[in-house]
Amino acid sequence: MIMPIGDDNTDRLTQPVVNYCLIAANILVFVLFQGLGENEKFTYSFSTVPREIVTGKDIVTDPRPVKEPTTGQVIEVPGLGHTPQPVWITLLTSMFMHGGFMHLFGNMLFLWIFGDNVEDRLGHARYFLFYIVCGIIASLAHVFMTVAMYGAGSEQALIPSLGASGAISGVLGGYVLLFPGRRVTVIMFRMLTQVPSYVAIGMWFVFQLISGLGVFGGGSQTGGVAYAAHVGGFVAGLVLVKLFAVGRPTATQYNNPRWG
Repeated sequence: MIMPIGDDNTDRLTQPVVNYCLIAANILVFVLFQGLGENEKFTYSFSTVPREIVTGKDIVTDPRPVKEPTTGQVIEVPGLGHTPQPVWITLLTSMFMHGGFMHLFGNMLFLWIFGDNVEDRLGHARYFLFYIVCGIIASLAHVFMTVAMYGAGSEQALIPSLGASGAISGVLGGYVLLFPGRRVTVIMFRMLTQVPSYVAIGMWFVFQLISGLGVFGGGSQTGGVAYAAHVGGFVAGLVLVKLFAVGRPTATQYNNPRWG
């Protein structure tokens, strides 16, 4: 397992104000609107529900038992709450919500480390749009995988998903393409070391891909993790980052004082 804890920011030219605001927004939503994870009514009203997305209809349910596809364990989940129309707004709201403190901390750590350099390269407005687009594509990837494997009428299609992981996966995809050789400080095999970003992020992506492939026979999500969203967001970041970077200074130009 590899855990990034920092990267090289010596060539960054701007303050990552959008990245700071995204981190603040995620924390505020978790604290104020989700009640530190205790406000289930809000959480189950504004998370992304695959069946709602494909049908366009708001679904309100009672608490119900759900069988976890890989372990077979039956757990009771709260009922879905009322979502203001259109229900597709949850593709946006869900990416600012989290399932717990560790979920929030892990996502914000990755965003703090990798988001600032991507924002510096894309510019503030483009970075914000890039983040949102990657997050929406990631959620749609999860919805598509769930419906494709189980069907829109299945119980699995009623399980809500939430979190910034898909959008942040897009940031990671953009980062590894823009800064493939950037040194990233990581904890790997219980040692503190530095590796190129393509190693740090590449190992993370391989884990997501293998984990996702491992549950293709039993679900697109396991252990509460929607791997299809991670993979979808990452691929979206890889595909889109160069488009968003059109007209922006390149890595070589960033080292030229004229761009200071």
